[in-house]
Amino acid sequence: MTEPLFRDDAYLTRCEATVTAITAEGGLILDRTVFYPTGGGQPGDSGTLRTGSAVIPITEAVKGEAGAIVHLPAAGAPAQEVGAAVEAEIDADTRARYRRVHTCLHLLSVVIPLPVTGGQVGAAKGRLDFDMPEAPENRDGIEARLNALIAGGHKVTEEWITDAELEANPALVKTLTVKPPMGQGRVRLVRIGAGAGTVDLQPCGGTHVRSTDEIGPVRLGKIEKKGKRNRRVYVHLAE
Repeated sequence: MTEPLFRDDAYLTRCEATVTAITAEGGLILDRTVFYPTGGGQPGDSGTLRTGSAVIPITEAVKGEAGAIVHLPAAGAPAQEVGAAVEAEIDADTRARYRRVHTCLHLLSVVIPLPVTGGQVGAAKGRLDFDMPEAPENRDGIEARLNALIAGGHKVTEEWITDAELEANPALVKTLTVKPPMGQGRVRLVRIGAGAGTVDLQPCGGTHVRSTDEIGPVRLGKIEKKGKRNRRVYVHLAE
């Protein structure tokens, strides 16, 4: 199992680690990492692993077996051995953008309070798919409310509940077809706001900003029809 340092500190960009295994495809498994693996609609981090004078470009991190995180080296990268000490460092600018977009999508699910059928985080934009038979008529109102929530500077925190507590509170899950990973005994919740001022609370394993005003202004993008009942709503970072 790889210790996911990003889960406790989404702003951490580098760490010391040790190569514990190498997959048949050449992917590197570390004992600990700052690299977020692809999942939950958020892309895996890219960056580098450094060991001695060698620099190993990492194109993506993905989930492996039994809680392992696999770092995929670029073609032609120097070969490594199990036991090698490395310094792992992610692309900090891209991670910062993922934090902003991912948190913004949580707020979009507040402004459009409909079941979510899919989503994707990008470095400049993101989207959520909703069970939305009819297109919304108040595009400007959605964008204005979304930006007002962002500008409100709501604190973003995490907490944990047991699998049983989540089962007893199904309203916490906004996704219509995909349930958060369970079976490990506990589930991570991301809370926006606090106490009576809570804006949103839902299961999520992704990376987020510490305060919503870090997202900055956004604009509403296309609203596309995707099937009989689904509509895809895009949001773009202004900068």
